[in-house]
Amino acid sequence: MFQTFGINHVGFLLQCATWTVVLSIIALAGGAIGGAIIALMRLSRLAWLRWIAQAYIYVIQGTPLLVTLFIAYFGVTNLGYDLPAIYAAGIGFTLYSSAFLGEIWRGSIQSISKGQWEAAFALALGWRHTMLDVIVPQALRVAIPPTVGFSVQVVKNTALASIVGFVELTRAGQIVSSATFQPLQVYLTVAAIYFVICSTLSYASRRLERRLRQTAN
Repeated sequence: MFQTFGINHVGFLLQCATWTVVLSIIALAGGAIGGAIIALMRLSRLAWLRWIAQAYIYVIQGTPLLVTLFIAYFGVTNLGYDLPAIYAAGIGFTLYSSAFLGEIWRGSIQSISKGQWEAAFALALGWRHTMLDVIVPQALRVAIPPTVGFSVQVVKNTALASIVGFVELTRAGQIVSSATFQPLQVYLTVAAIYFVICSTLSYASRRLERRLRQTAN
């Protein structure tokens, strides 16, 4: 017997939407750490570090995210560990995010003119202080729009995590749709929830951009 789509189903979708947000945070937090390492490796003077980082980026960006999730899930399982779905999805999304954020941030750093580097070295700031005090603050303003754009894509791509048994917003929509046989109402609700999440993220990024501009001025 089919159920009528109602407030209880919306509550279930919202509950699963929190897991979408949690997975997105895991992916972006892990990706931020990995991406920073990848970006620094790509900018390194050591050729072998640059080669490793570039090879990693080529492999991850050249592999469908769905395949990366399968490898993360079944790879750990083959090692004899019973990995919860959220951990497998978190590993897969972290690998994915690291490659893309690393390239975004590398490009943002390299977009800063050489004159800024030369001026900092002329003041004997050293590489670390040059990066932290001169280059990164300027690169941050360049990096925010593409980083937020990628973050929105990550939120939407969390729908693929259902393939390893993780129940997030889209998978919850499938469950509710099967129970109510009202797919239009269900997926319109799912779309609205995704819209709120992504719009909130975009709004926060615009606020941050404005604040950075005011600080720079």
